[in-house]
Amino acid sequence: MVSKEDVLNAIKVVPDPHMGISIVDMGLIKDVIVDDEGNVEFTLTPTNPGCMSVIHMAAGAKNAVLELEGVKTVKATVKGHMMEDDINKILNEETE
Repeated sequence: MVSKEDVLNAIKVVPDPHMGISIVDMGLIKDVIVDDEGNVEFTLTPTNPGCMSVIHMAAGAKNAVLELEGVKTVKATVKGHMMEDDINKILNEETE
């Protein structure tokens, strides 16, 4: 079974393109939930509400988690961005 730690370790490979630091180490990933069936959810909160790279970071994190053995689905939610509704629709359209 996939753990919260597994998810965070997978996401650690995704850097903030402006800082060059892992988005996990920067504290941008929150609310990681893993259920018994391998469904994963997490929230990404950018440091800037107008960050133009947030969709790339969130998609990179989602894809990294999808590669973990035992993961069935991943829902990434962006919070604190001025276009979060549109971004979340794009990120999760295939899973909703």
